[in-house]
Amino acid sequence: MTKIAILASHNGSGFSALYEAALKKEIAIEIVLVISNNANAAALQKAAKYTIDNFVVNSKTDENPDEKIEELLREYDCKHIFLSGYMKKVGDNITKNFQVINSHPSLLPNYGGTGMYGRHVHEAVIHNREKKSGVTIHEVNAEYDSGKIILQKELKLSIDESVDSLEVRIKKLEQSAIVEAFKKYLKQPRP
Repeated sequence: MTKIAILASHNGSGFSALYEAALKKEIAIEIVLVISNNANAAALQKAAKYTIDNFVVNSKTDENPDEKIEELLREYDCKHIFLSGYMKKVGDNITKNFQVINSHPSLLPNYGGTGMYGRHVHEAVIHNREKKSGVTIHEVNAEYDSGKIILQKELKLSIDESVDSLEVRIKKLEQSAIVEAFKKYLKQPRP
């Protein structure tokens, strides 16, 4: 069973998708740790409800948050991390020593990079009158949204697509894409 840690800043909808898939035995993972930089994150409440150990780690709680996160990952024997709407850049030491996976709400490399997250991505897609958008599940490295792509799922935009409707459709697509990507990723041999 692969032990997974979740890093989330807010709702952690991807966390929920992985948790449900694990419960249904769709994927052989165990979520053993949830970390948030936000003490009010709904992801922490979900973790408590699911009886998963959870921690708030940020610059107020720790002098070096990345060091504390790494310490927790090692303590809980997590080699895999999923960023479920985690709004902080993960330190290089973490990306070098752990398998870090992220979900991005566009078809990378389009609409990736600094400042391109959540609703900002959908606003840019609508503003540029794109014909399609989607979800990219990718490995995390030292640069925003530039790690190896594990899986992409796309959808066509309707003529009357709005930022709100696109956001809802992408979030729904993301749920299945995350689970599918983890199934694929965990089967791949690791160096």
